[in-house]
Amino acid sequence: MVKINTLFVGLDVHKESTDVALISDSMGDTVRYYGTVSTNIRAFDKLLKQQATKANQLCVVYEAGPCGFWLYRHLQNRGIDCWVIAPALIPKAPGDRVKTDRRDACALARLARSGDIAPIYVPDARDEAIRDLIRCREDAMLDLRQARQRLKSFLLRNGHPCSGRQNWTDAYKRHLADIHFLEPAQKITFQDYIHTVTERYERLQRLEVEMETMAESWRWYPLVQQFTVLRGIRFLSAITLMAELGDLRRFSSPRQLMNFVGLTPNEYSSGAREKRGHITKCGNTHARRILIEAAWSYRFSPKVSRDLQIRQQHHSPKLQQRSWEIQLRLCARFRRLQARGKEYNKVVTAVAREFTGYLWDIAQRFEPERRVHLG
Repeated sequence: MVKINTLFVGLDVHKESTDVALISDSMGDTVRYYGTVSTNIRAFDKLLKQQATKANQLCVVYEAGPCGFWLYRHLQNRGIDCWVIAPALIPKAPGDRVKTDRRDACALARLARSGDIAPIYVPDARDEAIRDLIRCREDAMLDLRQARQRLKSFLLRNGHPCSGRQNWTDAYKRHLADIHFLEPAQKITFQDYIHTVTERYERLQRLEVEMETMAESWRWYPLVQQFTVLRGIRFLSAITLMAELGDLRRFSSPRQLMNFVGLTPNEYSSGAREKRGHITKCGNTHARRILIEAAWSYRFSPKVSRDLQIRQQHHSPKLQQRSWEIQLRLCARFRRLQARGKEYNKVVTAVAREFTGYLWDIAQRFEPERRVHLG
């Protein structure tokens, strides 16, 4: 039997079952629905072993989703080409209102053969593990904020508003210790809220210590340190950006990175009419939040603060000079846009977009294998 050159295998992966569709690269071949298999390694290995006898090469395609990248890594280890597709980038006809697992699998196989879809960047296992730890730390921070808000709401309902004090300082903790309630039920409620805040704060501290320890052996740790020489970027912001964005060198231009984090305006232009709206907000929301927060620091005049000077002291003079040039440029741009009467949030977004380009420029000069500083 003559083997076909490439067989495209479309998978619509779910928690317990996966729909499979097949199509070859032969001219005139149509997509065929194979059926449903269980979502586990044994079922996938059996399926691909059967199909490997019919083609010289297999190309497996499935959508990114909650099931993660374990299937991608398993197939890569077996030497099978695998594409992970972003659901938002799959072409869809405006009048197509029918969606089933079978149709999705067939569409993936057909679009892969025609070249109308492209695979996304998949981080390696270590990068994804660091990203999971950072997101766990972020969840712990949100849990702590929620616990503190519940405690403050309880105190407000019972005549102990938090006013005139900086929240959660040692003085405020002493103030909480001086609060007493007459009703036994309220005493139990108050102490439980206090214990919850304490436990969640200790959890957050443990995760931050573990994160700093794990990061020291990470391949992107030197680049994380380089990012901290920039105003508005400390260790937590830098490591979050690297974990969420991955290898920034894969972007061929800074505009591609800006598009990836959703900081470019949408556009609807036709003929002589040109119309631009708000930013697209597509891509990674975690990275976009960090970039927006960093841009806020450029509303002040250029200055190398004591904290920034400490972060810069172990880096090359060339990188420190670059940091100062970025400050001068972005602070001037912030003031210039404000002087033109631009809305404050639009000014911050514009500065964040340009700041993203500088991060891309620094990353292009980085070589993780050598672990050296820019300079």
